[in-house]
Amino acid sequence: MQFIQLKRREFISVLAGAAAWPVAARGQQSGMPVIGFLNGQSPGPFAHLLAGFHRGLNEAGFVEGRNVAIEYRWGEGRADRVPALAAELVQRKVDVIVATGGAHNAVKAATSSIPIVCTIGGDPVKSGLVASINRPGGNLTGASVLSSEMEGKRLELLRELVPTATLIGLLVDPSFEATADQISLIEAAAGEKGWHIRIFPVTSDSEIQAAFSSLNELRAGAVVIAANPFLNSRRSLVVGHAAHYAIPDIYEFREAAEAGGLISYGPSIPDIYRQVGVYTAK
Repeated sequence: MQFIQLKRREFISVLAGAAAWPVAARGQQSGMPVIGFLNGQSPGPFAHLLAGFHRGLNEAGFVEGRNVAIEYRWGEGRADRVPALAAELVQRKVDVIVATGGAHNAVKAATSSIPIVCTIGGDPVKSGLVASINRPGGNLTGASVLSSEMEGKRLELLRELVPTATLIGLLVDPSFEATADQISLIEAAAGEKGWHIRIFPVTSDSEIQAAFSSLNELRAGAVVIAANPFLNSRRSLVVGHAAHYAIPDIYEFREAAEAGGLISYGPSIPDIYRQVGVYTAK
């Protein structure tokens, strides 16, 4: 099976391929097939994405409770919990594991035999997750939004909105695998425009609050919210602080703009989850 690659306005670029190994795995078990669904974050912010995943399953003929069962596990934002949850699903001997919300590395480490379908924001080849986009190898496939590749474009859009800004804040999660690429791309784009980037690594709600307080004191012209599972799960909090301090903000996903953020630029994440549902069904 090949990797689905989603980037920029080529939102749904599906690299078609056979899905023979899930069928083989299912054939070893009797009764209703079981999907293990692991997400490193909390279920609330992912409800609409989970609905997209179910749409993909339904399109392929699978309905939860009728002809497929799903075991859900949620990390609740605690990365230290995810490996144990992945191990639970492996011990459960599910037919396939769907790894979302930053859970892909833990699931890959937990099994080399159970098929894995994942979502990833960065480059799966550069991160060492797969051998190549067309031929991932091993037991893992999925969808990449290549979010880090869009950071430069988001900065360009921000410049059109606040052309007089000279200092731009950047909120990142230092534990996210694509953070280094995000910072590099944004700094390169900012340098071309004569902007100075001030980076704020955040891993907790209090650090998000402190970052916005500092941005306000520094009179930052705008703030870029890097795409990653942690900040995505804190969408309402981030949007609220940006509004409180009246700092123009830009995000990857439209959900942030719908929640009150200024602007977003990126692919449709519900449709990405739908594609993951289709791949899982295969």
